Amino acid sequence: MASWIWLDPERYPTRQKSRFTGTWDNKVEGDTVVELSRTFASGKEISKIELIYSADALAQLWINGRFLGTGPVMVGGDFLANDRPRENRYHTAMTLVQSGDDDYICRVLTVPSLDVGEVKILARVRLNPVQINEFSIGRGGFMLYAKVYFDDGSTEVIETDGGWDATLCPAYYTPAAYDGEQKKIPAGKASVTPDVWNTTLSPLPLRVEHRLEPKGGKITVGAHETCEALLEFDKIYAGYLSVKASSCGTVKVDLSCMETEEDTGGKSEQLTLVREDEYLGTVMYSLGLIRAKITNCTDSEAVLDIAINEAYLPSSADAATVTSLPWLNQVLEVCKHTLKYCRQYIHLDSPKHCEPSACTGDYFIETMMTSYSFGDMTLADFDVVRTARLLEHNDGIMFHPTYSLIWVRMLLEIYKRCGREGLLADCKRALGLLLDKFRSYIGENGLIETPPSFMFVDWIFIDGISMHHPPKALGQSVMNMFFYDALRAAAEIYSYLGDGEQKSRCTAEADALRTSINTLLFDHERGLYFEGLNTATPKELIGGYMPENTDKRYYRINSNALAAAFGVIEGDAAVCLMRRVLDDGAFDDYQPYFAHFVLQAVHRTGLDGEYLLPLLEKWRAPVEHCPKGLAEGFIPPEPTYIFDHSHAWGGTPLYSLPTALTSLEILEPGMGHISLTPRLLGLDHATVEIPTPHGIVTLEMKKGKAPTVTSPEGVTVDIIEK
Repeated sequence: MASWIWLDPERYPTRQKSRFTGTWDNKVEGDTVVELSRTFASGKEISKIELIYSADALAQLWINGRFLGTGPVMVGGDFLANDRPRENRYHTAMTLVQSGDDDYICRVLTVPSLDVGEVKILARVRLNPVQINEFSIGRGGFMLYAKVYFDDGSTEVIETDGGWDATLCPAYYTPAAYDGEQKKIPAGKASVTPDVWNTTLSPLPLRVEHRLEPKGGKITVGAHETCEALLEFDKIYAGYLSVKASSCGTVKVDLSCMETEEDTGGKSEQLTLVREDEYLGTVMYSLGLIRAKITNCTDSEAVLDIAINEAYLPSSADAATVTSLPWLNQVLEVCKHTLKYCRQYIHLDSPKHCEPSACTGDYFIETMMTSYSFGDMTLADFDVVRTARLLEHNDGIMFHPTYSLIWVRMLLEIYKRCGREGLLADCKRALGLLLDKFRSYIGENGLIETPPSFMFVDWIFIDGISMHHPPKALGQSVMNMFFYDALRAAAEIYSYLGDGEQKSRCTAEADALRTSINTLLFDHERGLYFEGLNTATPKELIGGYMPENTDKRYYRINSNALAAAFGVIEGDAAVCLMRRVLDDGAFDDYQPYFAHFVLQAVHRTGLDGEYLLPLLEKWRAPVEHCPKGLAEGFIPPEPTYIFDHSHAWGGTPLYSLPTALTSLEILEPGMGHISLTPRLLGLDHATVEIPTPHGIVTLEMKKGKAPTVTSPEGVTVDIIEK
């Protein structure tokens, strides 16, 4: 492995350290961006270069003028309060060739001028974390190792060392501002710094980063004139600002980055560009339009080319569900588009918020959506492994305790779809820590009683109380339901691992918890579960995200839907329960996130034919209002709140509809054997494509005709008639 390099500490003593794992703090004046470069000239034609690199906290990499991408692959982290540096980082591998097509899946990119035997490497590295999914180990650093293969069969190694040039870039004075008039600082030699990053290879493909121009993105501004323009994209994309200038002097540019014209939470960047300046931002935005204000300070016309480098993780599969209802197809398309841009080097809740890997509830739903669209479980697999490291780091729990529990189900579902040998074993220690942590919260009554908080339930307010972190009376039942499901999923995981003792233990604990839930949290008189006991919360737990308990008993859809979805209640009783909450308008206040579990309950109780399409109508109006991206919610949590439109946590129709149409059951990890129970559910026709590691299974259904199934070699499909 190559050395890590950075600025000379004697020349730049104050530019060595970043804030540890936290987001860049706007109260800190200034930022640090460094260019590290070197040119290697061999005089021999190059056939290919095999390269790995990493950085802290963010790096953009060019070779021979070809932009290769933004890295590194993120380590993942908890939400808030995770103040310790993580023990590991990841490096990215790629192969560079002279000609041919880019293959991002196989990490092969074309780079010009390799045939002349010259390799010019430039890395632009930002020291401080800026967005909340970025984490630093606490100091600046960059590492690159490349093996060069020549046409004559010989090889040579290029690696970072003290011979590289290191240049502080004062133009990047904050993450959202650039001043090309700043005096350039002469380059010095890089300094080798101790390797504290402990990198391992990321399994992810290379992220696609292509320049994408909005309508009207090329703007000509007259001498000493100011103009304003609204630059619109056809959809909402994720990416980094990219601006090219052509002028005889200074041009000032103010760019407001928004998803929609209603977006009052958009962010802006201020740029001062000089002559032939080219700017590439280091902050990811979710963009549907850019509001530009341009002032030309020169004596002749200036031309600005404003665009973004759109970014997304590629996939080898591209599947779809298509029905006889155009509005429903539009909903599915918007869900899929939004999911595409939430699939970065880490799952994102949205590229506007860029939350870290601890938002497992979001990423579980996105994983299930992927199973009927992009298919590739590599990102999901890597996310649960990174979360396992986080759970080990945090003694078995994350900031959102309920999301910690969802991780267990996510792990199992990913394994069933990918069948990767070693995945479950790699996460076994984290699983044990998590289960032990939640066992410690069980009270004498057999229920979870004393967790650090009861978050997260849903993103709404009840009686002025946030369901993000509710009191026991609004969150206890939900947490116990999720623990029940986690124990059931854990028992299945231990079965795959061949650990019969732990399987039996989890099964017995699940049965006992189910009994406690049905005994203590079910109102037999009303025939409903209520949301939690009204007993007092211990005083030592109150504060922060644990409010005092209330005296009111609450009956909501949350605990009732989860009871039916997870099998806490079964058979006719579950059907009766779901009919009751679905037919009562008082239970309709939930957001797209929790709709995933409502639809799961509808499917598990066999009520798809009656309720699925009416429930999916909830997505129709928001998608028709903004077909460019998926709205964050149905119900504004506060009257003045403006939703973002890049939030894939609400995209469950992309999963729930094809699940209801097919009743897919995975009978063998890796999907070599599956069963389907085709049902049109009131549609005239529907086609469902199901990606598997072996290829796509296609189910076609048309009213009055027998369904047809085509499957790739290596997949056995059982058709069950119902």
